[in-house]
Amino acid sequence: MRLEITRRAELAIRALALLGRSPGRVKASVLAEELGTTVSFVPQVLGPLVRAGWVQSDPGPTGGYRCRVPLSDVNVLQVIEAVDGATDIGRCVVADRPCQAADPCVLHVAWMVARNELVGVLQSTLMSGVGSAVA
Repeated sequence: MRLEITRRAELAIRALALLGRSPGRVKASVLAEELGTTVSFVPQVLGPLVRAGWVQSDPGPTGGYRCRVPLSDVNVLQVIEAVDGATDIGRCVVADRPCQAADPCVLHVAWMVARNELVGVLQSTLMSGVGSAVA
């Protein structure tokens, strides 16, 4: 598990928060400006959210993006994993090998406790509780 998230995941969290608080569709150009990114990067950021069913993308001159679910139905871990993939890839944090509980590394127990705590906090943090979408 990484102890950081990608820029794309961070932007996706901010974008979903922004869309969830917007009354209608939001143009890609507006999202790009609010998020501090480029219009061409917006589809890369929102693509995983569209595939997850949380965001709707309407093409065309009157189109844009809109939130399809209440923010209280989605947690931060879900967004991170939708964008960056699984947080637990089953690798040892010390050695370049699969994690082996039968032959644990020196940090196995500590890492498992820390990982469980982090995952629990991210799971319990609903998108409705995420601060302002604009940093």
